[in-house]
Amino acid sequence: MADRSKTPAPSADGEPPRRVAVLGSSGSIGRNTIEVIRASGGRLKATVLSAHSRLDQLIEQAELLKPKFVVASDEQAAAEQSWKKLPKGTELLVGPKGLEQAASCDEVDVVLAAIVGAAGVRSTLAALKAGKTVALANKETLVTAGPLVRKMLDAERKKNPAAPERLLPVDSEHSAVFQSMACGRRDEVEKIFLTASGGPFRTWAREHLAQVTVDEALAHPTWDMGPKITIDSATMMNKALEVIEARWLFDTPAERIQVLIHPQSIIHSMVEFVDGSVVAQLGRPDMKLPIQYALDYPRRLAGPAERLDWTRMHELRFEPADFDRFPALALGFEVARQGGTSGAVLNAANEAAVQSFLEGDLHFTEIVPACRSILEAHDYEANPTLQRLEELDLWAREEIHSWVCA
Repeated sequence: MADRSKTPAPSADGEPPRRVAVLGSSGSIGRNTIEVIRASGGRLKATVLSAHSRLDQLIEQAELLKPKFVVASDEQAAAEQSWKKLPKGTELLVGPKGLEQAASCDEVDVVLAAIVGAAGVRSTLAALKAGKTVALANKETLVTAGPLVRKMLDAERKKNPAAPERLLPVDSEHSAVFQSMACGRRDEVEKIFLTASGGPFRTWAREHLAQVTVDEALAHPTWDMGPKITIDSATMMNKALEVIEARWLFDTPAERIQVLIHPQSIIHSMVEFVDGSVVAQLGRPDMKLPIQYALDYPRRLAGPAERLDWTRMHELRFEPADFDRFPALALGFEVARQGGTSGAVLNAANEAAVQSFLEGDLHFTEIVPACRSILEAHDYEANPTLQRLEELDLWAREEIHSWVCA
């Protein structure tokens, strides 16, 4: 547990600042988190920042925020980087072990887990095991190790039913579901509706998708995200992964989850209760809102997120998801139902396939078939260990490489 003797001076409201570890501070979510922290009036303080290879940016952030630790997760990049500008009093940690140490250290109350991909799983699990509150933007933790996380959280809840929530969603869709669920009890929820913009190819003819270029796939109509997540949005694999995440985060069977296309990205998701009432969370497509909600939970406080202008006309449209145009969605629901090792294999295969597409070695329409091929070929286990999940992660990546080279 945190050593309160090291807690910084109280903020303007008289309460000690919440000390935040921003894992993945150089990415889109990380940069938005830093904006939220700087706008908090002292109630939030960054005590850990981490980056993989954008280490010049990490140092600039450290100069601005003066954290206790910075973590360079890429050991080779860390060895080649000059750290002369690192602020006095800021300690450098290196590699995956450095991430785990920072995520579980006494100087942290809340871990904002924003490392993209499977690389963020171990540090997120380390934070949960250390009793930290985790603001989860790294969906891969639940996609790959959802059964392990669910088991850990359920065991804690059984010991202390009144304990506060420790795993808080940052994805805009899951944050919307979490907020909407507050209007009733969990056992009163009948269905979860995850909304999706539909990405850049929502209206394209299917025969044209085979000619999609990297630049076209990176042109998302609504959100500003990194290349991997943007490609996932174009294939709708991102929504498939969110289905799997929702299954474990909310302990909800896949049959009670539905995906709706909502091009305006104003309703971020909805919950339908057993009496037919539907509660939705609305807002501008601005990640600062769900980030701040998770960091300040259970309080709601003023922040830097953009507001909807209700004096303007807003059109809210919905369409059913097209599983034929976007076969990734079917994979997501299959994996959500299967559990076990399926999530780890799908996630790793997709990461490798997306990278191959970005490098020009795979066509856009080959990403999902490659993932399905690897998923169907793996030796499924219902109750894997973390070590087994990591072994299958490596195996799936190698299989994608072989698939591409075949």
